Amino acid sequence: MNTKVILGIRIVFGLAILFFGCNKLFYFMDPPAPSTKIAISFLKVLVSSKTMMLVAIVEICAGVALLTNRFAPLMMVILMSVSVNAFLYHIKLDTENWIIGVVFLALNIFMLYIYKDHYKELLKTQ
Repeated sequence: MNTKVILGIRIVFGLAILFFGCNKLFYFMDPPAPSTKIAISFLKVLVSSKTMMLVAIVEICAGVALLTNRFAPLMMVILMSVSVNAFLYHIKLDTENWIIGVVFLALNIFMLYIYKDHYKELLKTQ
């Protein structure tokens, strides 16, 4: 794939992840309202337990890693746990906003694929 396209996707994904991570910490923009009562309850638990703060820190670190291209392969592996959980949340609990989870999971998988050469040593069988 064209390196300029990959660079563009990496920067756009990095900016988006950084934006959403900062928004979780500083609340400068209202997130999309959850579509069901159970989704609202689930989010309240995540916020009150400070789990969303941890998610925000992971997203900010991943965004900075993508923008600077430093430790990006590592952060894509760590971010995958956030992406999968966001995907499942949006598919199961907040079905009106499902596109958010799908797009971020797809971009995370794409970046993992781009960095696949960095993981070859880890995935070797002995």
